[in-house]
Amino acid sequence: MQFDVITLFPDFIKSYCQFGIIGRAYKEEKIKLNTVDLRQFGLGKHKQVDDLSYGGGVGLILMVEPLFNALKKIPKKEKSKILITSASGKKWDQDFANKLKNEEQIIIICGRYEGYDERVLNIIDHEICLGDFILTGGELCALAVIDSVSRLVQGVLRKEETLEEESFKGGCLEYPQYTRPNEFNSWKVPDILLSGHHAEIKKWREEQAKEKTRKNRPDLVK
Repeated sequence: MQFDVITLFPDFIKSYCQFGIIGRAYKEEKIKLNTVDLRQFGLGKHKQVDDLSYGGGVGLILMVEPLFNALKKIPKKEKSKILITSASGKKWDQDFANKLKNEEQIIIICGRYEGYDERVLNIIDHEICLGDFILTGGELCALAVIDSVSRLVQGVLRKEETLEEESFKGGCLEYPQYTRPNEFNSWKVPDILLSGHHAEIKKWREEQAKEKTRKNRPDLVK
């Protein structure tokens, strides 16, 4: 899987991808990462990438020409998708990640300032956001895409069966989990998990997953 990220802060993206599971996947070349510094495609001697919005308004928006030129410089694979981060985009979720996991390449344009010239949408496939809140830029959203898709790429996780029992599988959050010690500060591990009765443990976990979903994410309950 190839990730290309167009951003004003390439070091922000690269630094995250040096650590943990994603860092290991990068070193083992399970995933590839290329960052493109949007400033290099800025206009004029000051490398301008943003300007005031036609019709008035507060703040600056990214200009279409630098974005278009930066995108042109990225070699495209046969199976690729182009995303742009935006507070008005479609919410990124696990289903979205699953749909993109079989692509050869994901190109992400990081939004910044008050947004971008709407004409850039002529060259992208999806506008995406992380949720109903505003960030100062799209880099965190880009990293969420890289992380959530990368872990679905074959060989990135050591035990791929972990993908079968996690949040959002089957429309539920993941069940509660515990580890040693059996008791801490008077808080005890549920007896059922220590019983060794696997069928009963499975049933308990299914019930707990449903209850946790109803409590924390009622929007997922159908």
